[in-house]
Amino acid sequence: MALNPAYSDQERRFAGAFDLLRAGVEQRAFPGAALAVTLGDELVALKAVGRFTYDAGSPEVTPDTIFDLASVSKIIATTPMAMILYQRGLLDLDTPVQAIVPEFAGADARRAEVSIRMLLAHCSGLPAYVPLFEQANTRDALLLAACRVPLEAAPGERTEYSDIGFIIVGEALTGLAGEPLDSFCQREIFGPLSMAHTCFNPGPAWKPHIPPTADDRRFRHGIVQGEVHDENAWVMGGVAGHAGVFAPALDVARFAHALLRGGGPILRPPTLDAFAQRQDTPLGSPRALGFDVPSQPSQSGRYFSARSLGHLGFTGTSLWMDRERGLGVTLLSNRTWPDRGSRAIQRIRPAVHDAAIQALGLDHGN
Repeated sequence: MALNPAYSDQERRFAGAFDLLRAGVEQRAFPGAALAVTLGDELVALKAVGRFTYDAGSPEVTPDTIFDLASVSKIIATTPMAMILYQRGLLDLDTPVQAIVPEFAGADARRAEVSIRMLLAHCSGLPAYVPLFEQANTRDALLLAACRVPLEAAPGERTEYSDIGFIIVGEALTGLAGEPLDSFCQREIFGPLSMAHTCFNPGPAWKPHIPPTADDRRFRHGIVQGEVHDENAWVMGGVAGHAGVFAPALDVARFAHALLRGGGPILRPPTLDAFAQRQDTPLGSPRALGFDVPSQPSQSGRYFSARSLGHLGFTGTSLWMDRERGLGVTLLSNRTWPDRGSRAIQRIRPAVHDAAIQALGLDHGN
């Protein structure tokens, strides 16, 4: 997907969005960032700003820079894998989790009620996060620890975004597919969509193209660069249902373009529709299956329609797709450098989305 020549004046047209990104660097919201905007079948903006770190001698971020997507992995890899298995008849969304992952069973009888659908919709009753890496130092041990995390609410009672739930989703999908998450996604998602620089566990040759995400003085005792930022995913060998994918903005934009066209060539439109529907359990859920949907105030900004899908990543990444307009906005950064302390991206990200939509004249009617 090449930048449409008609938008060769992107510096002028998207000046507001690009200025916000530059201001983000100056305000130390992130050392660097990359933005890609697609509309219909066209890439209308592609811009990189800043450097890998705040050091003046650090490499500059370019449109080819590869970022740790963090939880955006949930909609780039894990959820599409679930959709593919669903449309092949291999995944029944209402199957109890313990029927696929026996280790999930426990003394709490409510665990038998937890389904794959509930994990995808973040209403299983599992907590948002547990630092399992503090008690488990191998993949198998961490998966077992995840399966033993107690429920904090009755299944279906409330929505609580849960990394733990997606760790378990990844394990369930691996069992159904009969192969690891990374190899399945490479063959069935990244390859068919020409996402040539997207993968789990990037090799050493890719490291110079990946900004660092942390100077970890507590757990890994060194610079985290070219390896997954999330500690639970790191203990799992870099391949997990909740995190682990690395990609440049253009590859993420290619994924968005495919979904905005109905899912082809990897998905059929009815499959995407089934997963994109806002869930009605619990009442008022702000989630589709695997995807976030806008609920004001939203990190997607003011203008994405109710038919939009998206997700954020802890490292400072996001993807939002407006199915009504055929609009995709990818924003990647390493806002966690050096110590994950900055939260300024929470202010800048929705403003960038708004400015990009305004640049396209789409800021009316919603």
